[in-house]
Amino acid sequence: MDHQWLRRRFASLTTAHVADACIRAHVPVRCAPAPMSAVTPGSRLAGRVLPARHVGSVDVFLEAFEGATHGDVLVVDNGGRLDEACVGDLVALEAQAAGLEGIVIWGLHRDTADIRAAGLPVFSLGTLPTGPQRLADRPLDALESAAVGEWTVSREDLALGDDDGVLFVPAERAEEIFTTAETIRGTEHRQAERIRAGATLRHQVRFDTYLTRREQTPAFTFRDHLRDGGAAIEE
Repeated sequence: MDHQWLRRRFASLTTAHVADACIRAHVPVRCAPAPMSAVTPGSRLAGRVLPARHVGSVDVFLEAFEGATHGDVLVVDNGGRLDEACVGDLVALEAQAAGLEGIVIWGLHRDTADIRAAGLPVFSLGTLPTGPQRLADRPLDALESAAVGEWTVSREDLALGDDDGVLFVPAERAEEIFTTAETIRGTEHRQAERIRAGATLRHQVRFDTYLTRREQTPAFTFRDHLRDGGAAIEE
């Protein structure tokens, strides 16, 4: 997949648009847990997953960079540990030198000021001054997959990140998902413009009609109402 194509398609979207598109496409919505956020607010990233499972030593990242392609996103699996930072400024700089798009850490980072100065998008669970003080056995498949929360991702996945967090989508479904996300974005933008012009969302979705119908049929849901009007964005 061409990295410039990916960046161009994601440029006008948000992870929220893509998450809604996944629902409509019946693709699992694989969000990183809510604490995952950008080291520098406003950061965005979009690239193919470059997985690495950390066991206490930086060499796994250096080896991952050896096999990286331009625009990859290093996804670090440190088991969600909150007792050590596993990525610092040197790893971020090395990732940048290798042509990576950014880093997603299922764990903590450190050297926040230097990472921000480098300008590489980095997402993590937070920061801690101390690095690893242990060295576990490295699994043979340390560079084949990475866990982020309840999800396991690999080279077959894309990582997308913005101010709402990080989302993973299967690369083979990217075209379909982005096209659907663009449709959702267009609908939401039109709705927002109409609200600013004085047409409330309640008016746009005929909310009074829904309340009347629900009073008559208590089991009738708001999504049923939107579906009847062709306005159920997530479907």
